[in-house]
Amino acid sequence: MPTFTDSYKHKGLRRALIRSIRERGIRDERVLQVMAEIPRHLFLDSAFELQAYEDRPFPIGEGQTISQPYTVAFQTSLLEVEAGHKVLEIGTGSGYQATVLQLIGAEVHSIEYQKKLYTRTRQLLARFGIHPHLYQGDGSLGLPEEAPFDRILVTAGAPVVPDALLRQLAIGGVLVIPVGDRERQEMLRLRRVSAQEIEREAFPSFSFVPLKGASGWER
Repeated sequence: MPTFTDSYKHKGLRRALIRSIRERGIRDERVLQVMAEIPRHLFLDSAFELQAYEDRPFPIGEGQTISQPYTVAFQTSLLEVEAGHKVLEIGTGSGYQATVLQLIGAEVHSIEYQKKLYTRTRQLLARFGIHPHLYQGDGSLGLPEEAPFDRILVTAGAPVVPDALLRQLAIGGVLVIPVGDRERQEMLRLRRVSAQEIEREAFPSFSFVPLKGASGWER
């Protein structure tokens, strides 16, 4: 990434954050290394700069949040992303997760429901020299014109697994999505074994902002 204000103090706080995430059980060193390189404070309002490396979410406007760093690491690790994978992200938000995926080496396609947030994040990522394919629209419908995808990551809580996303998942592909009610969701990893068969794994609960759209909580 181009050089922006990223002081020795920022880097020290980031190292401590990554150490705490590793101690909580994240073992994917590729994910941890990439997150150690990304100045998270640049994705937040300057009012939160001193708190940027606390392991918690922060508001980013339009009723959305930047996810807790542990959650980012956990979801990304479950996704098992490899360089060259075509990845669909549902919920661009601040652009932090898309940056993690791109620096791992993925071809990132990311959809944001909120138009103002989409516009702001697009400009922000361009300043950083990060250029995922960004779209504004209903992420619960996926991106059929670009399907199939090797990996699909949903960064908002859904009431159900959207059928459209399953249809757009390549054979051998992985979908990671939090599913539950508006307050708590179970993290699911769905792996398409064949055209007809999907393996399902469930992981401990998390709390995400609601997925909006036709297959989400709000239209």
